Amino acid sequence: MGQKVVRYTGGCACGAVRFEAIDKPLRVGLCHCLTCRKHHGAAFNPFVVFPFEAVFIAGGLRSWRSSEHSTRLSCEVCSSPICQQEDDSGEIELHGGSFDETSLFPPEYENWTLHREDWLPHLGVREHPADVSAEILDQSRHVRSWRQH
Repeated sequence: MGQKVVRYTGGCACGAVRFEAIDKPLRVGLCHCLTCRKHHGAAFNPFVVFPFEAVFIAGGLRSWRSSEHSTRLSCEVCSSPICQQEDDSGEIELHGGSFDETSLFPPEYENWTLHREDWLPHLGVREHPADVSAEILDQSRHVRSWRQH
């Protein structure tokens, strides 16, 4: 018997955008960078990283180039943030608050803790004062290529 495929669903606040992610995420984190904080209007951004080809999105999206190497996508109707994609990474970050079910993905690490609110409790996960996305991306590519063989 084959292994059961896991499917996670989510979408925007108004329902105009829906997504489905297949299989387990590559990694899960929290970002405290100033761009994420302002984009989400929150103290941090929980994100769940999947391979790009494992995510299907339906509905009207608008994009915003948030840096020279990153694009963020939101619902064109209600403006709910849906995801972020780093150029040439082969990965997509779905926003944790966009999933239909809660408590699915506990964070494994935190980025940009330099900007972390002092009142937030420490979670006992790896904390990085700045961005470690490139380092983690290199590690996940190694893990992904190992899983494929």
